[in-house]
Amino acid sequence: MTPELFHQVESHGGAVDLSTRAKFRLTGTDRVRYLNGQVTNDVRAARLNEALYACVTDLKGKIVGDIFIHADSDSLIIDAEADLREVLAPRLERYIIADDAELSDITEDWHLWHVFGAASMQAVDGDVQVKCSRLGLPGMDLWQPASSPGPALSCPVLSAADFETYRIVRGIPRYPNELHGETFPPEAGLESTAMSYTKGCYIGQEVLSRIRTTGKMPRTLIRWTSDQPICLGDEVLCDDKAVGVITSTASHPVSQLTIGLAFVKQGVTGTLRTTSGSSLARI
Repeated sequence: MTPELFHQVESHGGAVDLSTRAKFRLTGTDRVRYLNGQVTNDVRAARLNEALYACVTDLKGKIVGDIFIHADSDSLIIDAEADLREVLAPRLERYIIADDAELSDITEDWHLWHVFGAASMQAVDGDVQVKCSRLGLPGMDLWQPASSPGPALSCPVLSAADFETYRIVRGIPRYPNELHGETFPPEAGLESTAMSYTKGCYIGQEVLSRIRTTGKMPRTLIRWTSDQPICLGDEVLCDDKAVGVITSTASHPVSQLTIGLAFVKQGVTGTLRTTSGSSLARI
């Protein structure tokens, strides 16, 4: 991402083509009740014009994948990272027994664009427009049939690489870097955006409720910066003891400093560095 593009996006917003994301439709009269028992957020709050963010967790409360959900007249629409396409379907179908619920893969049927920041406040095209905050900013998802041309956009359109850099600048965790089978949602800071503690039971709920009650979890996600090169997967040290790992890195478009995300043990407060000797400053 160039400095010029970064400043444009910061001032005027931007857009990205997310059509490769996995997409599913859940139908049936039990669809809301059923999905509510599978994910961390309250599916009853899903709306036609506003997406709900949630995690799918396993019995141990760890993340299988993160998803966005919105409703239409007779179904729930789910989208997730492309690499989760073959993972989520069997996980979400596993517990459908006597429920009137059916999951179908609609990945190839729809294009999905995301417009964010100031650009999302302007009039945009899209057969289905859904409010969605994917970057911690005001945003709008534009759903169009795969046969339709892309939307007419007046804002900058980010490449996948530029979107990844901007995601890291914004400090947003992503599958599989931060959100994977070794991570509890609270470790990634998702309590306020992807979790409900009042909705009732779901797969993994008992473990996650215990974490909330005790306030104890193995790790926490931090943002950091460094004036030295940092590699993905580098071990993080504090007082020469291993306390974490680097999960995402990028070069800041303006400062050119290395920035990123890392998981470190909860409660660690000392000076951080990597095994190569590079120092990390929390931000």
